This record gives sequence, structure tokens and C-alpha cells, in this order.
Amino acid sequence: MAAARYLRWGLSRAGGWLLPPPAHCPRRGLHKPVGGTEFQSIYSLDKLYPESRGLDTAWRVPDDAKQANDDIPLDRLTISYCRSSGPGGQNVNKVNSKAEVRFHLGTADWIAEPVRQKMAITHKNKINRSGELILTSECSRYQFRNLADCLQKIRDMIAEASQTAKEPSKEDAVLRRIRIENMNRERLRKKRINSAIKTSRRVEMD
Repeated sequence: MAAARYLRWGLSRAGGWLLPPPAHCPRRGLHKPVGGTEFQSIYSLDKLYPESRGLDTAWRVPDDAKQANDDIPLDRLTISYCRSSGPGGQNVNKVNSKAEVRFHLGTADWIAEPVRQKMAITHKNKINRSGELILTSECSRYQFRNLADCLQKIRDMIAEASQTAKEPSKEDAVLRRIRIENMNRERLRKKRINSAIKTSRRVEMD
């Protein structure tokens, strides 16, 4: 009798564990889609790279790279890829995502001669001894996006060098002369103060 009562008591205690949870249990709806959307972590690709949604994936060529054939001859460029230190996590150690574009500036006849001369002066730090203008990009984890960024840099350089210098007006020339005079006056004043401080530190030897 005692054994039977103990068995019934044990089954009544374990019954709550063996029965399925009720329909109103909140655990069932913890990750249930709400309004047709699935749960996404804060580290999901859609949130880390919001511009990569839809059809804009790694194998899709950006519009900038497609339009490059119209204004920049790709056959005149030397394009290479190497390891990147930009975004991508462990992907940067596996894929050559960094893009490098170079071309000989002196023989680039698709750029006007005055523009090339101005580019050679403005961007002389990006030109090697062979006369090649070198541009790199590692802003993205995808090769084509970095290539499009390099091509956009070339367009920006050409547009910047194509702008003609604006002739200063008489008022601007007067203001510039006044600023230079004030700067020289302030420089000489500080120089005299420093000279007086150094003179006062001297020790006279008898």
C-alpha cells in the first residue's frame, strides 16, 4: 500500500514536467516570426552591410564599374588584387579583396594634356618612379566594389584637375595682402618675445 501511494505521488509530481507546455506559454513565441519577418541578430549581414540587401551581392558588378567603360578605358589600366586590411573579419585573410589600379599618366591620351600636368603636380605622392599613378581601395570586402571605388577616385581627380583657376577680384587681393601683413606682424612680435625670454635667461660671467 505504501509503495502504491508513493508511486502515485511521484507520478503526480512528474506529470507537470511530462505534459506539453500550454498554448499560452511565451516560450513558443520567442522566435516566432512577427508580421512576416524573421528574427535577425544585430550581427546579421543585413544590419552590418545594409547596402548589400536584395540582388546586390558579392558577384554583382556595381553600376560604377559598368559605367567605367564609357569614360575610362579599362584596357589601359593595370588592375590587381591583394590581401586587404579593411572590413571583412577573417575573410580578409582568405580573399584578395583589396583593389589596386595603376596607369602611366604621361601616356594616358584619354586625359587632356593640361589635366594630366595638373594631376602630376597635385598627386605627385601617388606617382612612382616609372610615372605610374597608383590608386588603392579596401573600403569593402568585395573586389568589384573596391575596383569601382578606384575608378571613382580617378574620375574625381580628373574633375578636380579640369576646373580652371578662379581669378581673384580686387577686394580679395586686398584682403589677402592685409592677412599676409597681419601674419608677418604677428610672427615678428612672437619672435621678439622669444628673443627677450632667451636673453633674460643668460647668465653674465664676471
